[in-house]
Amino acid sequence: MSVLDDPLRRELYQLVADSGEPVSREDAASAVGIGRTLAAYHLDKLADAELLAITYQRPDGRSGPGAGRPAKLYGLAEREFAVSVPPRDYLLLAAILVAAIEQDTDGSVRAVVAHAAREAGSEAARQADGDLVAALRDCGYLPRTDGDGDISLRNCPFHAIARDHLNVVCGLNLELINGAIAGSSSNDARAALNPRPGHCCVELHDVIPVEPSRT
Repeated sequence: MSVLDDPLRRELYQLVADSGEPVSREDAASAVGIGRTLAAYHLDKLADAELLAITYQRPDGRSGPGAGRPAKLYGLAEREFAVSVPPRDYLLLAAILVAAIEQDTDGSVRAVVAHAAREAGSEAARQADGDLVAALRDCGYLPRTDGDGDISLRNCPFHAIARDHLNVVCGLNLELINGAIAGSSSNDARAALNPRPGHCCVELHDVIPVEPSRT
């Protein structure tokens, strides 16, 4: 975690996290206003710490012996880190509770949990003054908005549990996000399940941006 102590390194990490695709050294340097060499140094440090993953890709339309060297690209690593002093194991608690939900035979437990998830989402929106994107960030998502009013979520905050309990966790994601929508200024938005690799199972449509307040 000390790798992210440097402000510039944190900015580069956030740039990659917010991007919908891997980022090159040149694009990263341009985005934060620094030289390519300095950007490469910090990006490689993040990769060494396994916070970023490195891939190589040739420019579109170029292949074969004369295409040149592939560009080095940086994307979010799938590995997760958690720091707790003194040690805590909230992941174990979450796994136990999700396993209990899966054993619900009459749907009553799932209904109560779904209600709690919606309430948590609504509270996150209230705390964010109705800003849906800010509420999603506060819940641990990495929202990416496109020009059509849709939002894709670049991660699942509950990925470690979702791997073994996909149906329950995806359902809770949907309820949590529906609650955030209901409590936000973008309450005409729609949330729908659309599982994709490298994304949350939920995506949002018809999101109207919150206008900045005027004083």
